[in-house]
Amino acid sequence: MRRRTVYPFSAIVGQERMKKALLLNAIYPSIGGVLIRGEKGTAKSTAVRALADLLPERHVVLGCPCGCRWGDPDNACADCAEKYLKNDIEGTFEHMKVVELPLSSTEDRVVGTLDIEHAISAGRKRFEPGILARANGNILYVDEVNLLEDNLVDLLLDVAAMGVNFVEREGVSFSHPSRFVLIGTMNPEEGDLRPQLLDRFGLVVDVESEHDEERRIEIIKRLIDFENDPAGFAESYEKDQRILSDDIVKARSRLPSLHPGTDILTLAAKTAIYLGVDGHRSDITLIKAALANAALKGKNAADASDMLEVSALVLPHRMRKNPFQDSSLDSDEFNDWMMNEAGAL
Repeated sequence: MRRRTVYPFSAIVGQERMKKALLLNAIYPSIGGVLIRGEKGTAKSTAVRALADLLPERHVVLGCPCGCRWGDPDNACADCAEKYLKNDIEGTFEHMKVVELPLSSTEDRVVGTLDIEHAISAGRKRFEPGILARANGNILYVDEVNLLEDNLVDLLLDVAAMGVNFVEREGVSFSHPSRFVLIGTMNPEEGDLRPQLLDRFGLVVDVESEHDEERRIEIIKRLIDFENDPAGFAESYEKDQRILSDDIVKARSRLPSLHPGTDILTLAAKTAIYLGVDGHRSDITLIKAALANAALKGKNAADASDMLEVSALVLPHRMRKNPFQDSSLDSDEFNDWMMNEAGAL
């Protein structure tokens, strides 16, 4: 089936920090997703939907409703595991998708349900897949995530961290892999996330409308050109899209060979202590994001410059001590401190 033409990722004007956060998660999904905060009309949803077009096709088990990865029996759902044992399994390729989670979703619709009557009468589990099954291997997008019930946000973040969705009803249980890139968008004017949930997002980026006259004009021109001829507009950016897509594939293949050295591990620990952040998520995410950034740049190792580049995505939302404290980060002062510490290592 032919895919609907979406606005090209490489055609988005400005919003470099948002685009970087999305690319880092596409390269290293265990960073923990990204929350994009900003006023309406700042290309948040456009960028999320455009990201899927950049990502390579997935090799999956044919007919699996949970999107199990082909050739990975250790991380397969129960149905696919049984097929592997019988050697009765086929693979296929499919495009990555953006799976949206509506605000009206119930917990059963998100995690899926088990047909208890069928399990009792037939002695076999029958799983009705939910949104987390469809999201496996894809992008899970929650617009206005701040308006989603807290228990569902917590559930999503738990599954994103574990990579597995567990469903249990009346003593009958089922599990399936659920590894996805979690992306949430929100308008802060409509309310914020609780600090406990905010901290669970790997990266947070704040976006705002362009204040440069030339950039605003370019945004208008590109949008009108796209609406008049979506296919032709997309074709004009095909080369840029292909280059960016190749960069992501190369970065993914390079990532396993990048190991954090003692210097940046020490710097991450010192940074967390210096800023007084709670827990260890900031240290871990800072390292993962720095490694993904180094991989995207084609480097053989991550260094202080990579950590400095991603720090504004990882740290500010973790510095808040209570709902009334500002979470801003004095970038100049922090940059000076980090480079001094890096030079001393």
